[in-house]
Amino acid sequence: MLTTGYKVAALLGRHHHRTRPPQLADHAPTVTLFGHRRGRLSLAIHEDTRAPPVFLIELPVLASALHREMVAACGGGGVKLALECDTRRGARRQRLVEEYVWAVYCNGRKAGYAIRRKDASDDERHVLRLLRGVSMGAGVLPPPPASSGSGTDGEITYMRASVERVVGSKDSEAFYMINPDDGGGDSAPELSIFLVRKK
Repeated sequence: MLTTGYKVAALLGRHHHRTRPPQLADHAPTVTLFGHRRGRLSLAIHEDTRAPPVFLIELPVLASALHREMVAACGGGGVKLALECDTRRGARRQRLVEEYVWAVYCNGRKAGYAIRRKDASDDERHVLRLLRGVSMGAGVLPPPPASSGSGTDGEITYMRASVERVVGSKDSEAFYMINPDDGGGDSAPELSIFLVRKK
């Protein structure tokens, strides 16, 4: 039986059977994945990188584990992160990115649960401040000043890219990152992020 995360990814992923890569708009959202080499990754979704992210969460996924997934996916298919929230309250639902508790799946395997942050931590603010002028790329950042004595383990890895945002409904959104250097043929997203709310 397929896990919920994989079924969600398979359903929304159908949108991307194209003959050429999409052209990203100038106002396209930006996704940033970052974290200490041996720690968990944080995920930030920005509408404007000069402003606080509209969605910020620490994933139950280690940076090293996601790196292995991306290396393994180099042959095709990409990496799919599915975040699923379960809102069964009778009150009017809030925006999808304002939900708090999320089950996280990575390539169909449940990784655990995460809680959206209202405010960034000191480390997260440090990273987002350093990346304010970066539109896309991947690399290593120096640790925050408070942890500068921790050696190489204190370094922070990051990956940032503009993405195509697809709104399926008020209960589902998808963000597709495609390598802009891949200029022809069918292009599978290198990284796909799905936000889904159970009905």
